[in-house]
Amino acid sequence: DGMNVLFIVVDDLRPVLGCYGDKIVKSPNIDQLASQSIVFSNAYAQQALCAPSRVSFLTGRRPDTTRLYDFYSYWRVHAGNYSTMPQYFKENGYVTLSVGKVFHPGVSSNYSDDYPYSWSIPPFHPSTEKYENQKTCRGKDGKLYANLVCPVDVTEMPKGTLPDIQSTEEAIRLLNVMKTNKQKFFLAVGYHKPHVPLRYPQEFLKLYPLENITLAPDPWVPEKLPSVAYNPWTDIRQREDVEALNVSFPYGPLPDDFQRQIRQSYYAAVSYLDVQVGLLLNALDNVGLSNNTIVVFTADHGWSLGEHGEWSKYSNFDVATRVPLMFYVPGVTTSSVSQGVRVFPYLDPFNHIGGSVLQGQKKKVVELVSLFPTLAELAGLQVPPACPKTSFHVALCTEGTSIARYFNASEEKVQEEGEGCGDTDRCFNEEPVALSQYPRPADTPQWNSDKPKLKDIRIMGYSIRTSDYRYTLWVQFNPNNFSANFEDVHAGELYMMETDPNQDYNIYNNTSHGW
Repeated sequence: DGMNVLFIVVDDLRPVLGCYGDKIVKSPNIDQLASQSIVFSNAYAQQALCAPSRVSFLTGRRPDTTRLYDFYSYWRVHAGNYSTMPQYFKENGYVTLSVGKVFHPGVSSNYSDDYPYSWSIPPFHPSTEKYENQKTCRGKDGKLYANLVCPVDVTEMPKGTLPDIQSTEEAIRLLNVMKTNKQKFFLAVGYHKPHVPLRYPQEFLKLYPLENITLAPDPWVPEKLPSVAYNPWTDIRQREDVEALNVSFPYGPLPDDFQRQIRQSYYAAVSYLDVQVGLLLNALDNVGLSNNTIVVFTADHGWSLGEHGEWSKYSNFDVATRVPLMFYVPGVTTSSVSQGVRVFPYLDPFNHIGGSVLQGQKKKVVELVSLFPTLAELAGLQVPPACPKTSFHVALCTEGTSIARYFNASEEKVQEEGEGCGDTDRCFNEEPVALSQYPRPADTPQWNSDKPKLKDIRIMGYSIRTSDYRYTLWVQFNPNNFSANFEDVHAGELYMMETDPNQDYNIYNNTSHGW
């Protein structure tokens, strides 16, 4: 009674996947999942930084309510004692399990991944995680470096493995335990790659000959980009291979050949991730649970691959905020699956030819903050109520809206429905929007512009994404009382999707701003 949930969240994965129309990336297992799922092509994170995004979607609250814009506070102490999505499932009779990076580790999840509130047993972290940023990348001279671009021989790695391989093994072990114990579960699996460093088994490079790798379509800093909006990718500059290039701060472009190498390694890391996802889903088949387990696949935010002269996340552009999002719901996104029928046979990216047939791509703009109410509804639990305007004192409510209503309806039909207009501010027949935000310490790029600590935040960029445009205002922000002053606008951005899908031509100053 009631479906299990397998919740897969990936670190720094933008939608460079076959199922999102990417022509280069080989992702047969994720594409196969997509072919059995409802896929959202316009899904956005609420902040393009790991900890704030994860705390936001796991609590169903926006960063202004969690008051987390950096890594250094725990919402239950600092903002309000908000229930989380796994906590809600746990309180409703599920065994809740965390493997790998689900919450961001450290202060922001109380050094415990929010255990015991969110999880039934202590979360699992791969033992080789601690080697991630160490010198494990072999250079041409045979020496070991801490590089950004880091294809490795896995047999030479500490313990002969990598963190995501360990996470897959543990998740498969837990699936078998749950099957044996006949326990209803919410299993969250957090994969690290393609987060930097781009450290993955070197054989995946074979899938991406360097001569096939292009630069970003817009590898220059846009002429009318406000300096406050630019992120100077300091985390990448600190890697030994990038440091050796001596690139000027903040705008100095990386050499073209190195840009291609980063893009090549990002794609290779995505294919390595795809193998892990394939093994995990194949295990779900093996234990006979594909017919009663909801599978969700998403990421905490995207990652710039040279667009706008930028790398990494840390901005409000689509490349940093847009994420893959798909839901497999047996009997809803597919016809009912008979016990024992294989839904997810493992596909080898080195041998697999041809893409999966795409179904159900939904173009509606949706937000990760909606995951909590959506999963509650799909699992047949009571959907948490909408939060009041101020909700610091409310333990259980959500600032997202369930998007399960988009699953069966045609896009037009949902548009016409006026239901659900009770006490919520946003009726379903309004054009959906996604809200994202990013803090900055100053109007010009600084060494801490990418990741300012709360006390150093002076400006907040609030961004609205609709199907037609992205509109961002950079306004004065006071970190002492968490207040934004929209009377004090430092800069603005406006990009029209139809004529400028890559967001290169800011027309904010050509328009009257009151519209």
